[in-house]
Amino acid sequence: MRALVQRVSEASVTLPDGETRCVGRGLLVLLGVGVNDTPEQAVWLASKTARLRIFRNGLGKFDLSVTDIKGSALVISQFTLYGDCGKGARPDFTAAARPETAVPLYELYVSELKKSGIAVLTGEFGADMKVALVNDGPVTVLLEKENA
Repeated sequence: MRALVQRVSEASVTLPDGETRCVGRGLLVLLGVGVNDTPEQAVWLASKTARLRIFRNGLGKFDLSVTDIKGSALVISQFTLYGDCGKGARPDFTAAARPETAVPLYELYVSELKKSGIAVLTGEFGADMKVALVNDGPVTVLLEKENA
């Protein structure tokens, strides 16, 4: 399971029906689920996301998490994080989980993130969405929890 975590001043997603969901200071998380991913990985990754210290303290050091700053998170499903570009010019997405596997793990990740006290908004799984963000820093971190 992979999460591309971006520290943002603000982020939004516009759904196919035109609805827009916005967050302020916090995180934009692009979440990819692999074919062999498990619920344990989703729980671990959500905990890691909530505790990730990528916000500056009063001295300018990365020492605060999104929970510390009482920030919010926008979580977007992103199967393309499992695109293999090693051969040819077209990414191979066979390592990405199919929706019947990915949706429950995506929802579990979101649920666990909410349990950390973070206000969480989501996109629409599998939809063609428009995502906008103001990356603060810029700070972008890839979190990954592969099967043991």
